[in-house]
Amino acid sequence: MYSQLISDFVENEALPDSYREDAFEFFVPLVDLIANRALDSEHTLYVGINGAQGTGKTTLGKLLVTLLSAREFRVANFSIDDFYLTQSERNQLAESQHPLLATRGVPGTHDISLLMTKFEELKNLKAEQVCELPRFNKAIDDRCGTEDWQKLIGPIDAVILEGWFVGAPPQATRDIELPINALEKTEDADGSWRKYANYQLADQYQSAFDQLDLLIMLKAPSFKQVSEWRSLQEEKLKKIGPIDSPGIMDEEQLARFIQHYERLTRHCLEYLPVKADVLFDLDTDHRIAGVYRHEN
Repeated sequence: MYSQLISDFVENEALPDSYREDAFEFFVPLVDLIANRALDSEHTLYVGINGAQGTGKTTLGKLLVTLLSAREFRVANFSIDDFYLTQSERNQLAESQHPLLATRGVPGTHDISLLMTKFEELKNLKAEQVCELPRFNKAIDDRCGTEDWQKLIGPIDAVILEGWFVGAPPQATRDIELPINALEKTEDADGSWRKYANYQLADQYQSAFDQLDLLIMLKAPSFKQVSEWRSLQEEKLKKIGPIDSPGIMDEEQLARFIQHYERLTRHCLEYLPVKADVLFDLDTDHRIAGVYRHEN
């Protein structure tokens, strides 16, 4: 029943033919797993997709919605990125806590209270009731106006939350003492930024991640590969919006930006594979080299 849906999806998303092959072999069984879990669950099923930048987690989320919807499941799909604090809120945080918090990305730069509120709304959404979810425009580095928010009609069978550190545990205190790149060494010499982010991850973010019934990980081969994939993402952003949009970065700006994500990305690559319920190992060509199921 999925053949035409997957073919159309690959064409509409301008994906390579290899994605069609991987979708049939690996993602169709994943759809079956989610569908069975949703049917067995007494409440709305919460699914997390973890993947570093450029791994294809957003694309996977879209595909899951397409295939699950064909089976008459009502699915909410969104990114933790959509819950970034507004630019104004991050600037205030930068003044009160640390200048690096003006840059979106790390724990502490999201409105987790809003996320938890929306989790609860989706869980209790009745027939014909509407839930509005925020959207974030990376091209302007700010939250969209409410008129552009995603509108979902209840009831909802499954919620998919994707993000680059979704499901990540906090780091041990000893692991955040030393800087791991030039950004941390020069702009966070005392470690207060990374300690703040780790505290937030250990606190409110874990409360959100505890809601997840199923955690899926798209594991990149290395952080070096993640950097290359993120560069490709930036090129796509340039094609979507005006080249002078405030959120569009040149090569030097992007290199600095990626360093904000390095610590937690490396942490996820090391610790999440054994925590994820379903692990997809990716190769350098975005192909799935292996899949592993864990009974957590």
